[in-house]
Amino acid sequence: MAGKRESESLFPEMDAPPRPHGGRETPSNAPLAERMRPQTLDQFIGQSHILGPGRLLRRLIEEGRLPSVIFWGPPGSGKTTLASLIARRADCEFVPFSAVTSGIKEIRQVMQDAARLRAVQSRQTVLFIDEIHRFNRAQQDAFLPYVENGTIVLVGATTENPSFEINSALLSRVKVFVLNQLEESDLVAILREALTDEKRGLALLRPALGAAAEPATGEEALLHLARHVGGDARTALNTLELAVTSTAADENGLRHLTIDSISEALQRVSALYDKTGEQHYNLISAFIKSIRNSDADATLYWLARMIEAGEDPIFIARRIVIHASEDIGLADPQALVIATAAAQATQLIGLPEARLALAEAAVYLARAPKSNRVYRAYEAAAADARATQAEPVPLHLRNAPTGLMKGLGYGRDYQYAHDFPGAVTTMTCLPESLKSRRYYEGEVRTDADPREN
Repeated sequence: MAGKRESESLFPEMDAPPRPHGGRETPSNAPLAERMRPQTLDQFIGQSHILGPGRLLRRLIEEGRLPSVIFWGPPGSGKTTLASLIARRADCEFVPFSAVTSGIKEIRQVMQDAARLRAVQSRQTVLFIDEIHRFNRAQQDAFLPYVENGTIVLVGATTENPSFEINSALLSRVKVFVLNQLEESDLVAILREALTDEKRGLALLRPALGAAAEPATGEEALLHLARHVGGDARTALNTLELAVTSTAADENGLRHLTIDSISEALQRVSALYDKTGEQHYNLISAFIKSIRNSDADATLYWLARMIEAGEDPIFIARRIVIHASEDIGLADPQALVIATAAAQATQLIGLPEARLALAEAAVYLARAPKSNRVYRAYEAAAADARATQAEPVPLHLRNAPTGLMKGLGYGRDYQYAHDFPGAVTTMTCLPESLKSRRYYEGEVRTDADPREN
């Protein structure tokens, strides 16, 4: 689209009779995930919380009412498919638009073509913008007048939280629907449909579930695939296609799908992770909160999720060090020592070996007694410090290196702690206005496993 001439229309079919969904046919050599894209709501599997009987989105689609919407959900959860179904149901032109490769110039051309289509054929345009969060503020603002006057129905798809990534002006004019990661049962149903569909799916290749001698293992093979794609139907279907086409047929012409053939097609777990997106923050949040909750098992799981997905180990190490002071503190001062050592080891040796140092420190912190008294004490002291920045240092605490300063009373009545029993004096060290304040309340140390208390 970026290379299109200004005089070239995005809709060359405008002078032809209207065709549902823009008249586009899916090529037979398209990836399986594209060929198996649902054509009706009844074919759509999953997302029952928004598409179940009587649910708002289903009612809107069935009634042909076209609000501008944003679908927020993980990859392969059905965002593009739902946009297509909205356009198909209302006989609208469906225009996919990339936020990665397009700019203001392309946006204006799309708006002109959409306005012309509406004037010539009285047809509305559903503009589907994948990764809408990648548009900057000016680009997002360019859609506002066209959304408001009905020239287009804007359907955006994003894997990022719209509250942070979409302009408030645009967000106020659309309805946000949250799509969930697909369940294993949903994925298995989608895979079975692809295996048995002769027109769009793989049935003509004669796939068979399970080895010839052990057909019962076929169900395990589908479950194995469903468990290793992070809820992504697109990845699941394209992996299934690879597994089927790369499996040799037996003497009866059957291609037997097994866990081994699925594993070979997968090659590695499809990790749902974006080191700059919401998933990044969700996982580190789960990790820290599991440590705080003294759950060593959950701590190890979330740590492994991050490491296996490619998270920066130094980032994890820093958070472990922070947690040692923030949530354990003086209840177990050794926690900070171990956390710091793990951070140093991580920087020294890197992955994959550093994963064990991180795991050791994380488990230690999870099992350590917890206290946030130092954290709360500092925050209270910091609040007073900000409010009393002009408060003078008491004279008896001031340094007096010159005779003039001594004459002004600097250092007078200072009590040297080592001259007193137990090194405790009667001297007040806080400013006069804060002398009654108590920030730190002391620790109650216990060596018992917090999970057993």
